[in-house]
Order: sequence, then C-alpha cells, then structure tokens
Amino acid sequence: MKEIVVISGKGGTGKTSITAALAYLNKEKTVVADCDVDAADMHLLLKPDFANPAKFYSGHTAVIDQNNCIKCNKCRQVCAFGAINYVGGRFFVNELDCEGCGYCYHVCPSQAIKMEEALSGETYISKTRMDNTLVHAQLAIGADNSGKLVTKVKDLAKNLASEEQKDYLLIDGTPGIGCPVTASVTGSDFVVVVTEASISGLRDLKRAYELVRNFSIPLGVIINKSDLNPKVNKEIKDFLEEKNIPLLAGFEYNPAFINALTNGVTVPEFDTNLSHKMQNLWDDIQGRI
Repeated sequence: MKEIVVISGKGGTGKTSITAALAYLNKEKTVVADCDVDAADMHLLLKPDFANPAKFYSGHTAVIDQNNCIKCNKCRQVCAFGAINYVGGRFFVNELDCEGCGYCYHVCPSQAIKMEEALSGETYISKTRMDNTLVHAQLAIGADNSGKLVTKVKDLAKNLASEEQKDYLLIDGTPGIGCPVTASVTGSDFVVVVTEASISGLRDLKRAYELVRNFSIPLGVIINKSDLNPKVNKEIKDFLEEKNIPLLAGFEYNPAFINALTNGVTVPEFDTNLSHKMQNLWDDIQGRI
C-alpha cells in the first residue's frame, strides 16, 4: 500500500478538488483521508455517511470543584493566560483560554482544581457515495492539537487501507507548512504540491518544497490556474527545473472547478475533458511511485 499526500503552500489552490478527483477516478483502489481537520471539506464532494463517530481527546483543561474551592484567588494570580475568572462569587475556567499547563492545579491549597482531558474533536470512518472509505474528522471549536488529530486520522486510514487490501491511501493534507502539514506528510511515499500562478503561490510553493525536502520524500507539482499570471507561471517552471522537481500537470483557469463544487460533485464527473487530464495525472503519479 502506497501513501500519497496532496498539500498546498496556501489555501485556495484547488487542492481538495484535485484530491477528490483522484479519489473518484480510483475509488476501488483507495482509502481516502481528509487530514485538513481545521477546515475539513472533502465531505462536501464525497458525501460520506459520518458513520462510526469517536471522540478525540487531546491536552487538558483545568476544572474547579466549587465545593472544595476556598476562594483564595491563587489560581487566578498565577494563570498566564487569563483563563480563570471570578463572577458571582465563584471562580471558573474559560475552556477556550485555558492552555492546560496545570500551574493552577499545583498552587491550589485545597486541591479544588483537577486537570481533565480536553475534548478536541471527533473522528469518523465513513462510506462515501462512491462506496469507498473516507476517514475524516472535525476539530472542536477553538481546540488546539490539530496535528495530533491529523496523526489519528492517518493512523485509522492506514490501518483500514491495509485491512481492505487497497493499493493506495490518498490523503488531502492541509495548506501551509505548520504542524498539521508535517503530520500529513510524515511517512508518506509521494507528495503532490498544488500551487497557482500567483506571487503568493510561488512563495508558498518554495516553503512547501523546503518542508518536504526535510523528510526526503519525492514530490511533484501541479500548477492550477496556470494562466493567472504568465510571468509567475514561468518563474514556477524555472524553479521546478532548477530543483529537478517534476511538473505533474498544469490546469488553466476553468469554471468547471467551481461549477463542480457548486453541484457537489468531483471535477471528472462534471467535465469529460478534465476527467481525461486527471486520469493522465494519476497515471503519472502511479508511474513515479
């Protein structure tokens, strides 16, 4: 089983549209994982059933037992995040502000504070409308540790791909170069970076390249909206040639990408010409793996 991750240095390049297209074209061979847990949207195209929900806990939150609290104010004095408030004669912890450091727990003389595991989101193992498996998640509002949730999603998906004897694990990674991207890329066999012909697209492509290079994982690049800025498009191609990075495909701006999203379907289902081009893209990726 080979692991393919699709990432982008910035948002809005068409990363998820391309990942969903590849998932549709190879639905019998793949398990799909949506690791863009901060802004998950693969479900909009693949229509999963949100089956097998499981709570995801990560980090800790302070909780004050009002029966044991002697209102000494020491907890509020040491909290560096301003997470402890005093209202109506009671101290309470604002969960969104609490960083789970445990300082208040250690200074409380009456042991009125305990550190509880924080509910950070939910994971799902779903069947999609195409009858393949999608592993996805929803990060709780204001929750941290999205990198850990990405790792959880990947581990679940990897085990399922092995159990179902699938050829590929196809991962929709996160944009940027932060912790969730590192978690998405770690352990993969091939990385696809989707960029666009814009100044920010080129800048963030270079940052994504530096990240992937640190893991010594082979990668290829897709230039979406390649006609957006011909000058930058050439600069991207020059950069790829300089770094010996394969250009997997180039897509000119095409309203079919937006129209497919609007209709809740993948690009190959909406446009025959793009379907052929996406299939050629997949064949190229397979050959490189």
